Amino acid sequence: MRNSSFGKIIQYVNRYKGYAFGSILFNLLSAILATFVFILLDPFLKVLFGMTEVATVEPTFNYSVNYIFDWLNYTLGSYIQNSGKNAALIWVCKTIALMFLFKNLFRYLAIVLMGPVRKGVVTDIRSNIFDKLLALPLSFFSEERKGDLMGRITADVVEVEGSILQIIETIIKEPFVVIISLITIFSINIKLALFTLGPVLIIVLIVGAIGRTLKKKSLNVQNKLGDTLSIIDEAISGLRIIQAFNAEKYQSEKFRNEHNQWKNLSIRLILRNGLASPVTEFLMICVLVCLLWYGGYLVFNDELEASKFFVFIGMFYNIVAPVKSLSGAFYSVQRGLGAVERIDKILNAPIAIQEKANAIPIDDFQKNIQYKNIHFSYDGQTEVVKGVDLIIPKGKIVALVGLSGAGKTTMADLLPRFYDVTNGQILVDSVDIRDYRLKSLRGMMGIVSQQPILFNDSIFNNIAFGLENVSEAEVIAAAKVANAHDFIIQTENGYRTVIGDGGGKLSGGQRQRLTIARAVLQNPSILILDEATSSLDSESEKLVQDALFKLMQNRTSIVIAHRLSTIQHADIIVVMQEGEIVEQGTHHELLEKNGIYRKLVNLQSF
Repeated sequence: MRNSSFGKIIQYVNRYKGYAFGSILFNLLSAILATFVFILLDPFLKVLFGMTEVATVEPTFNYSVNYIFDWLNYTLGSYIQNSGKNAALIWVCKTIALMFLFKNLFRYLAIVLMGPVRKGVVTDIRSNIFDKLLALPLSFFSEERKGDLMGRITADVVEVEGSILQIIETIIKEPFVVIISLITIFSINIKLALFTLGPVLIIVLIVGAIGRTLKKKSLNVQNKLGDTLSIIDEAISGLRIIQAFNAEKYQSEKFRNEHNQWKNLSIRLILRNGLASPVTEFLMICVLVCLLWYGGYLVFNDELEASKFFVFIGMFYNIVAPVKSLSGAFYSVQRGLGAVERIDKILNAPIAIQEKANAIPIDDFQKNIQYKNIHFSYDGQTEVVKGVDLIIPKGKIVALVGLSGAGKTTMADLLPRFYDVTNGQILVDSVDIRDYRLKSLRGMMGIVSQQPILFNDSIFNNIAFGLENVSEAEVIAAAKVANAHDFIIQTENGYRTVIGDGGGKLSGGQRQRLTIARAVLQNPSILILDEATSSLDSESEKLVQDALFKLMQNRTSIVIAHRLSTIQHADIIVVMQEGEIVEQGTHHELLEKNGIYRKLVNLQSF
């Protein structure tokens, strides 16, 4: 999983590879200049302080670090002969200052080019997750906690961003710096280089061992953060109940317990993560101390020039910083790999509702809707709909009644393919609904549910939701049909009034009438009403019922109702019990049968 996750992190950068390559290039140029400064010290110290004779013959070009030393020696020596040591000193200082100027300029350009990569990748991942969430079946969300999903689209994506930053700026650049430094120190003195290289390799192995379990620990922290966010989401959504039942202390303790677990896991992760830099630095300093001893020994025994020993120390320091950076980058990438796994649980989640490649469009239907021997199970084991046969003629109102858990809502949800039947078929004009394009199939339907679904937006946008190029006159006309226009114009900004999260600024009846106006504006061929008036007071119910009656005119309607008084006008009343149809007919026909429907009516009348 690690390799595939790492590959996915790299793939996220593909769209921005031009910026990424530019950032890498400028980082490498910055690293080269930083390294070249130390190389410049050797001829400067030699010539300036008379440690060697001035070279008068230009060296022959060859691909080696020694050629660079010789060329710098010749160039600086010539400058001293022509202009004197003071001028040469000024020239060297200017050169070093200029090199550091360009080093930092290149570093800044690398950061500038890295900005679009980091934020572009974050935007792409979040957009992909959001699009996938919109496409996933409803069953997916019944198994996931909303807060955990929010954690994946926020905190986990930030971890991936950090990994990309470390990969491009550290894992690619620092090994390059280390390689240049190693080539230089080997060209200076092989014995001293080998003496240094062995301990450095041991340090790398130790750092790797420290971080071996970091990915798993990071995954635990991210999962626990998701649990914490879920509690926050549940608390905000259920605040009315929490306060009504004086459960603030219980909920607070629940949150603190979960959050403290996250804190403890995070502290352990920080301790493991923070161990890398001091351990690495201490071990590298130990190596440096040994290097000073052994290098000094070689200088005292004339086996190494003092100037080159100074350069060697500088180049070794050039290795220390990258090794420290690489250890930190290793941890960051491990956290990113854990985040990618959590993100992939969403991006790789199967979409159960698939559209056929040769699916056909549908704008309206001519004859009927037919449920043909359908079976359905949410979990693949317990059937909630069992062998149902039902024909709904076009233009008719069909009411589904029965006790809770009878399968009424499931029957309605199967028609727009929120779920697909386990066995059997649902036909529209004798064509299986799975043969139609999903968007056009759902486009024929308007849904008004028991719990009004509204968004923290204006009244206008909530009514025109999902539609383009809708005029204000059309929205007002729909609102009037839904008996909503009068209360809308009394709000602060009329149709431009923002109604708050879930329409919290409105009453239950007002919210429901807005959802009816939305359905009116959509002008659907098929209307699905799921307990649309069950939670309203008598006055609001009357207004909503009147709006629904106008909405159902000349439309095929499927009405789910517990209040049987609201569906007596239905053309067909279907009584369901334990996933099966047990009675079917008009209100009067079912009363005459003196069966289950009659018992339900009598029970409600009582």
